[in-house]
Amino acid sequence: MADPEIPADLRRLWRLRASSKLGRTPELDVDQVVRAAVSLAGRDGLEGVTLQKVAQELGFTKMSLYRHIGSKDDLFELMADHATGPAPSLDADLGWRGKVRQWAAATRERYAEHPWLIDIPMSGPPRGPNAVGWMDALLEALHDTGLDLGTQAGVLTVISGYLRNSITLTRQFEERTGLSQAQVEENYGRALGTLVTPDRFPNAARLFAVSVFEPEASGGTAAEREFSFGLELIMDGVAAAIERGS
Repeated sequence: MADPEIPADLRRLWRLRASSKLGRTPELDVDQVVRAAVSLAGRDGLEGVTLQKVAQELGFTKMSLYRHIGSKDDLFELMADHATGPAPSLDADLGWRGKVRQWAAATRERYAEHPWLIDIPMSGPPRGPNAVGWMDALLEALHDTGLDLGTQAGVLTVISGYLRNSITLTRQFEERTGLSQAQVEENYGRALGTLVTPDRFPNAARLFAVSVFEPEASGGTAAEREFSFGLELIMDGVAAAIERGS
């Protein structure tokens, strides 16, 4: 039986029973509602997920969903935790930097699998079991750094925020232009290359002169280099905190 002091939305998120009373087995449960909503989001995006549409997918009325999901905001949180899935197992042989890279790559992959995840508004710290599992995995990566738990939590916030911002920018490029971020930046570099001249913009002109916005011969893109650069810069800051003994 669930602790009566645990709010109803958390009981649903953690799949805790609200009551031990015997009765008829319900025809619908939280997992069915969430799976139907995730399927709709995969097909129509988050904007296509309404309680009415989810109910229709399941063959129930809209009102019948409320006892299982509470509200639309609750449903979005349930969907996010479901789609995020279990956290990755980080390679024990890697140092903390390698583990952070592995964690970040796994996060980006999960958002690529479910692009609508980035559209779910942030309403607070992670609360679901899967979300907490991802938090736990990154804290495990930082466990042996010597950083205190408060600093580790701060690092988690910074890295998570950086990832979310990077994914959001990529998504905005694609939605507004129909092109990938790499294509947008490549077109940007070529279009402005003749306009940004050394006599007017001596420093910016150097970027265009060395083709910073062009894909690398190895197949890497400016967007990928930009993401890796930012992540490494954050980790350089973490390394400095470790050296200071923060």
